[in-house]
Amino acid sequence: MAERRADETPLAPRRSLSRPQDGVTSGTASTEDRRPLTERVSAAVSAAGTAVQEAASPSGPSTRSDDARSGPRRPASGGSPSRPSRPRGVRRARLRLVHLDPWSVMKTSFLLSIAFGIVTVVSVAVVWSVLGAAGVWDSINSTVTDVLGGESASTFDVENYVGTSRVLGFAMIVAVVDVILITAIATLGAFLYNLAAALLGGLEVTLAEDER
Repeated sequence: MAERRADETPLAPRRSLSRPQDGVTSGTASTEDRRPLTERVSAAVSAAGTAVQEAASPSGPSTRSDDARSGPRRPASGGSPSRPSRPRGVRRARLRLVHLDPWSVMKTSFLLSIAFGIVTVVSVAVVWSVLGAAGVWDSINSTVTDVLGGESASTFDVENYVGTSRVLGFAMIVAVVDVILITAIATLGAFLYNLAAALLGGLEVTLAEDER
C-alpha cells in the first residue's frame, strides 16, 4: 500500500517560461502608468498634433525625404535657356601665296605649252584647208594674172610660195619655239615670284565656303 501511494502521488506542475515575460510587460505597463499625469497628457497632445499634420499633408514627409535623397534638381536644358539658332554665315579664310615650286611650275608650263602647240598646228591646217576649198587661192591666182599679164603671169601659182606643206612646217616650228619659250619664261617667273614674296609677303588670297 505504501508503494502504491508513492506511485499515485501527482507530479508538481511545471512552471511556464512565459511568466517572466508577462512580468516584464506588466512591469513596463505599470511604469507607464506611474508617470505623472502632465507628462501623459503632453504626450497624447503631441501624438494628436502629429496625426493631424500627417492627415493634412499625407505626401509631405515622403516628398521631403525623396527630395532630400535625390538632392537638388538640375534643369533639363543644362541650366541655360534655349536660344534661337542663328543662320551660320559663310566662313572665309585669308591666306598668302608665299612660295611657288619651280619644278612643278616647269612641268605644268611644259605640258600646257605642248597642248598649245598642237592646237596651233591643227588650227592652221584646218584654216588652210577651208581657204583652199573655198577657192581663195584660185581667185588670187586669177587676180595676179590679170594685173601682171604676159606669159609670166599665166604661170603664177600662189601655192608654190605658200603651199600646205610649207605652212604646216612653219606652224610646227612656231609650236616648238613656243614650247621652249613658255616653259623657260614660266620657270623664271616662279623664281622671280619667290624672291618678291620673300621681300613683300606674296599675294593675298581670300577663300570662302560654298554657299550651297
